[in-house]
Formats: sequence, C-alpha cells, structure tokens
Amino acid sequence: MIRTPLRPLARILRARDRGENPDEIEAENRRLRHEAIQDKARRRAEGRLVLMSACFILAFATVGLRMGALASSEPSEPRAQVLSSQIISQRADITDRRGRVLATNLLTHSVYAHPHQMIDPVGAARGLAQIFPDLDEERLIRDFTGTRKFMWIKRKISPEQMQAVHDIGEPGLLFGPREMRIYPNGSIASHILGGSGFGQEGVSSAEVLGIAGVEKAFDNWLRDPSHDGAPLALSIDLTAQSAMEEVLASGMKVMNAKGAAGILLEIKTGEIVAMASLPDFDPNDRPRPLLKGDASDSPLFNRAVQGQYELGSTFKIFPIAQAMDLKLINPNTSINSTSPIKIGKYLIHDFHNYGKTLSVTDVIVKSSNVGTVRIAQMLGIERQKDFLKKLGLFEPTSIEMVEAPTGQPLVPSRWPAVTAATVSFGHGLAASPLHLAAAYATIGNHGRKVTPTLIHGRKRPEGEQILSPRAAELAIGMLRQVVTRGTARRADVEGYEVAGKTGTADKPRPSGGYYKNKVVATFASVFPASDPQYVLVVTLDEPSITNARGGESRTAGLTAVPVAAELVRRLAPLLGLKARTDEKLPTIAARFQPRVEPASGDGVRLVSNK
Repeated sequence: MIRTPLRPLARILRARDRGENPDEIEAENRRLRHEAIQDKARRRAEGRLVLMSACFILAFATVGLRMGALASSEPSEPRAQVLSSQIISQRADITDRRGRVLATNLLTHSVYAHPHQMIDPVGAARGLAQIFPDLDEERLIRDFTGTRKFMWIKRKISPEQMQAVHDIGEPGLLFGPREMRIYPNGSIASHILGGSGFGQEGVSSAEVLGIAGVEKAFDNWLRDPSHDGAPLALSIDLTAQSAMEEVLASGMKVMNAKGAAGILLEIKTGEIVAMASLPDFDPNDRPRPLLKGDASDSPLFNRAVQGQYELGSTFKIFPIAQAMDLKLINPNTSINSTSPIKIGKYLIHDFHNYGKTLSVTDVIVKSSNVGTVRIAQMLGIERQKDFLKKLGLFEPTSIEMVEAPTGQPLVPSRWPAVTAATVSFGHGLAASPLHLAAAYATIGNHGRKVTPTLIHGRKRPEGEQILSPRAAELAIGMLRQVVTRGTARRADVEGYEVAGKTGTADKPRPSGGYYKNKVVATFASVFPASDPQYVLVVTLDEPSITNARGGESRTAGLTAVPVAAELVRRLAPLLGLKARTDEKLPTIAARFQPRVEPASGDGVRLVSNK
C-alpha cells in the first residue's frame, strides 16, 4: 500500500506562492488518513460480527437437530467407554463347535504402589496384608519405607478387593485397567486350552500370551486384530467333553488308576469331538510344572497327546488288516497258533493255549500273540514298517497343540525279527492314545488316512488310501466280533454296534525291563460298526480292580472296557446316534462292578532261551 505524505512538497510550494498556510494541508491530509483507517476497522469488525453470528447460528442449529434426533429415537442404556477397550479386542475368544465360550476376556484391574507418595506407608502395608493374606506385611513395610519409587502389589484383583484397597485411602496405592483371560468352564478341556499368562506389562495395560495348548499354538491368530474379534472355533463339543471327563473320573476312581485318557474322534472329518486327560487342572489357576520326577505325575501332563505307551493288543489289527489288503490271508485262513513260537533266543507265548490252529478272525477275537506273529512274518519287516509309518505311528501327530511334538513315538532304532514280532502285538513301539485313535479312524474311513484336528469346519485335503476299502471293512467286522464274543464283551452296548480291541501292556521300568504289577490298559473302538462314524479310545494308567474272587484284575477287558462302554452310552445320544433299545441304564458305578471272567489274551511273556 502506498501511503500519501502529510506534507506533499508540490502542494506546499504552491500554497506558499499563493500565500496560504501550509499547515492546513497537513491537517487536511491527517484527517483523511484517520477517516480511511476508521472505515477499514469498521468493515473488519462488521465482518467478524457476521462470521460470529453465522457460527452461533450453525451451533444452535446443530444442537437443535441433535436434540430432535434424540427425542425421536428409541431410548437405550448409555455405555461407558474406557481407555483399555482396545486391549480387550486384542485377544479373540475360543469357542466349541456350537459357539459356546471356552475362553474369553474380562476387564479387571491391577494395583501398584508409589511409596514416595504415601502418607502412611505402615498403615497401607497392614491394610494390604489383611486384604491379600498371601502378602508379607513386614516385607511390604520395608519396601514402602525404603527407596523404591514403584512396585507391583497385585496384577489381578477382583472388584471387591479393589474396593477394599480403595477404602484404605492411601494416595500412593493406584489402580490400572487390564485384560484378564478367563476360562468359564473351569477344568473342562483344560489340557486342550492350555492356559495364558501376562507378557509385557504396564500400569494401564498388559499383554496376554498363550502359554500352552491351543492358546499357545494359535497365539498370533488370537491376537491378530485383522480378524475383527472373530472367535477361534474348536472341534470339541462342550457337552461331550464334560460327559467324557465325568465318566473318566468315575472310572479312574473305581479302577484305582493313576491316570486316564479318552479321545472321541469324528472319522470322516478327523475332528476331535472330545479329548480328556486325568488328572487335570484349572487353567484359571494353572499350577507350576514339575522340575523333577516323572512328568506324568503332573496334572499338566497330557496323557492323550504326550503319553508314550506300549498299547498292547490294540496293534494286532494292523498286521491283520495289511495282510488282508495284500491278499495274503482272508478272515477264514487257518493260522498256526501252536504256543510258544521261538524268535531268535526268545519264546513268545499266548496267555491261553488255543490249540494248533486258529482262523484269522479268531486270532484277533481271542487275541493270540502267536497267531499275530505268524501273520506279521508273512508281511516281512520292510512292509510292516512301511505300513505302520503310513499310519502315522513313527512321527508326532500334527494336532494343533504346542505339546504335539513332545508326543514323538518311541520307535526301535533297530528292527530285527524279534522286534517285528513284538511290535505286531503292541510291544516295543510306544505311541500316544491319539496316534492309536488316528490309526483306527483310518481303518474306519474305508482305509483312507485320517489326520486328527482340533479346528472345526476347515476344509482339508483327502488323505492317502492306505488300505483297500474291502480290507478295512473286513477288519471292522473282526473288531466287532471281539466285542460280541471276544475279550471286549463288556463293550457290547446294545444298539450302537461297537467294534474294538483291548490291549494290556506291562509298563517299562526306567532302569530296564517291565513291572510285574503295573500295566497300561487300553480299549480302542469304532462305532457303529455297520457305518463307522466315531472312534473312541480309552486308556487307564496302572488300573487295578478287585474281582469277585478277591484277586486283582488289571486287564483291559475288566478295566478300560467298562469305562468305554459307559462313555458310548453317554456320548452316543449327544452325537445324535439313536440306540435300537430304550432299556433303562444302571448307574456308572454299577456298570463298573467286576464280574468273574476268564483272563483275556492281551498278555505277553518273553522268556530267554539261553
């Protein structure tokens, strides 16, 4: 902007020539300049007033419209928002196949202290010790009166405890919001879920991490915000899982067993409907792992997945099914069953003398060790090993749990003739009950391999055809006869066509050899036999029951089989399978009462012939 001078030289000179006063020119220019400044200021003020008026009109219009919208809307309860809401969304829920919650999150609080801000540190320590009896009052006093600037008191507290701490009235005791992982069903499916703990922690949040089971295996998936909080749907059914654990616990108690495991697997999909290991634990208060001693003594040990057991005569169906697949035998083929049979320097005996010959069907029905060895010798070592490997008995299962790799089967490093013989009837190769369930599911699936899974509804590639459908069908028929007239007659639950095989194996000593009075009793079954849909495996660790004659019975036919029968009665209706009869069922304990029966043929003795 060009400013006009108050005393322009040209006008001053002309005014002097005319005899006028030059000061009047300056006064006139000053007046004009002041008027221009006032006009500009007035226009600016008017503009500001117009803008302010427009803002007020817009604000009042917005408030009016919002009030109108609220007046015309349906009334609803207001929801408070908290700063830690983003923490809750960081870990997804876990549900069963029907959407019922197995693991979820809960907003709770932690309590921490700033000792330098405390007014009465001694009183605060005493008050905290009364609220939390596990805290050491003397130690709290030392910490509060020392040089510490910060310390955790409790990382998780209940609302009642929070109020009690608040009532102490100490400004140096502070609370922080955080997410807490809870398992509303307590110990149900505890080994599957595993548990969780805190990772990185702050006063206003804490990182929740999986530490075992599917919580650990799917830790990244559960924390991935891109899933928009969608839950992880497991294949298990909460009702079936609860029933299995209840029956197993009752059976374990009646049979005086050290532990128990049970697996219910859907054959066509490989999905695990229920899987339990006892004793169990509450993942809300997960115990500490054992630092010494036998790992199986800890409730954290998952017998179904991590247990490595010689599963005894349940293996006998494998060489028989393979030999039928290769057309080396048929169900009516006569097998030399003269006992004992000599393998190298060992003699292998049958539990009973079954005569000179047995049909292949009777070899499995009577559980003849000698007959099974004869059939395994027809196969040869390499074909036997190849078949067992295809069944998945040489590698850990691919189940979606961090414990799966620890369930590596104990496979002999050398495979001489005596090993091939003993493995054929379930000794010398140790695998988990889950391995056994998958192998039986493969037979039930018309010979096509089944891979077990804990995830519901995922499409999976079809498994390899390991057995011909005809051989698999014949094998199921033989297993059915084991139940109707063999060592597993107690498993013949009317209406459900159970087919299965018992197995009783002596437990190995850590120092070598086998215990004489400790066994692992197993019953592996498929039902219904006419249309196999489910596999059920029950394993009891060190069972022992007093029979009617006053002696002790440990065989699977008298221990694992009654427990499995009760499980079929309880689980089959839950699975939508209708029995052919509606007869009234007795109580669990009544079904487990022993009867005097001939000992089964599951046992084996290896006698040195030096």
